[in-house]
Amino acid sequence: MARKLAVIGAGLMGSGIAQVSARAGWDVVLRDVTDEALRHGTDAIEASFAKSVSKGRLAASDVDAALARITTTTDLDAAADADVVVEAVFEQLDVKHEIFQALDKLVKDDAILASNTSAIPITKIAAVTRRPERVVGVHFFSPVPVMQLCELVRGYKTSDETLARAREFAESTGKTCIVVNRDVAGFVTTRLISALVVEATKLYESGVASAEDIDLACRLGFGHAMGPLATADLTGVDILLHATGNIYTETQDEKFAPPELMRRMVDAGDIGRKSGQGFYSH
Repeated sequence: MARKLAVIGAGLMGSGIAQVSARAGWDVVLRDVTDEALRHGTDAIEASFAKSVSKGRLAASDVDAALARITTTTDLDAAADADVVVEAVFEQLDVKHEIFQALDKLVKDDAILASNTSAIPITKIAAVTRRPERVVGVHFFSPVPVMQLCELVRGYKTSDETLARAREFAESTGKTCIVVNRDVAGFVTTRLISALVVEATKLYESGVASAEDIDLACRLGFGHAMGPLATADLTGVDILLHATGNIYTETQDEKFAPPELMRRMVDAGDIGRKSGQGFYSH
């Protein structure tokens, strides 16, 4: 399998995907629109690698080799010779459409165009390309270097070959894959966590129980590694609000209607660990 990867978006998810791919031997070009965004992305990669070295999980020489396989650019044309392209930009359909329309004109005929979206139907993203059969969802989880799951999503026209190559790519980075065979908004994992976070938030905002006790109930009662409100803080309340809103817009199912508290938290900037305050103080 060819080993040239382009990652579009150097944020938390994009930098993480670039990191695990470079560690697995892929030559990676990481693209974002500003040099500042690229610096933030590479700083995050270097900090994550340094943590692994300090804990004895990686040798410094392996980190140096992985970092040498990553190049950064603000030029989308750098994706032209990639075998796999992973889009990891903001969760808005019009933003993704702009990226995929441009990529469709740039990349090789046999390149795989993948989206890391957590909630937007792949078929809607693929519809603006001339190659919907080569568009697929590869939904990694945050933090990418730690989380073992990758959710592969088949769009309405995604080919078997594309799905197989997406699996080969994801598994090469050490991930275990599940396949979503029907392109519903939110797929499997985001629908499950969104429904749980929405209900947990409603219980919390109505005073039924504290955030701590709601999360404790899920950890000890259901065996979850982390409660839903702590998960929201880790993922980002803003990210979950967008994802849940996308599912609600698509389905009009009230169990996905974002609670008022989530909206106000995002308005106030209390979006979880990355801001220092969410359902918990960090």
